[in-house]
Amino acid sequence: MMKLVRILKHRNRAYGLAFEKSGGLDAQCLCRFRDNAGISTFSGSLEAKEKIYADFNVYKGKAALSASPVLPKFSRIDSGGLKVDRHGAMMLKFSPALGERKYDWDRKQLFALSVTEIGSMINLGPNGSCEFFHDPSMKSSNAGLVRKTLSVKSHGDGSGYFISLAVADNLKKINERITVPVTSAEFAVMRSAFNFALPFIMGWDRYTNSVTDRPLAEYISSSGAKPAKIDPENFDAEWDR
Repeated sequence: MMKLVRILKHRNRAYGLAFEKSGGLDAQCLCRFRDNAGISTFSGSLEAKEKIYADFNVYKGKAALSASPVLPKFSRIDSGGLKVDRHGAMMLKFSPALGERKYDWDRKQLFALSVTEIGSMINLGPNGSCEFFHDPSMKSSNAGLVRKTLSVKSHGDGSGYFISLAVADNLKKINERITVPVTSAEFAVMRSAFNFALPFIMGWDRYTNSVTDRPLAEYISSSGAKPAKIDPENFDAEWDR
């Protein structure tokens, strides 16, 4: 506990010195300073290629539901920059139950929520509902052979939602519907997590990191009296055609 107090005191002193020296910092600078001053409870080290599993899981009597973000894929363009080649998503996994606290993970069904679909779920009211239709083979010769429908419906009394995935797969001769009841508290966690993950799914974190990775001094004016101003060209680009 004393160690944590010392860290916080040191961080606050450093923040005060930076603020006095610059005469005020802009939002990007403060965001970068906040991240650099963050405290982690993880004492080990992660390998560059080590995969991290951090799904949010909901286990119920007849099925289990898990959610995890899928990051976008980037490709390099001729100018040397990066562009989003394949958009990210929020992957939902539905697994039917085999028995008490046992689930058939081999029979899991997947549904990838797009950014707009994530927005619909975040914006869902206590008595609201929404439905999404996917054809995973839409752009291939198998279009129409596999259909997935995800529906989210309120319990009606504000206590939660029924999240259901219906799959009609004529290729594998599968026709099933998996439903997981979710409490209002569990849905609140999903809403908050989805909202947090959106910029990463869109690839915007790569852009903001490329900006905030610049040295702190670049955000401070040479006179030290005022924070550095944003390049006007960033606003002029709005009117480019």
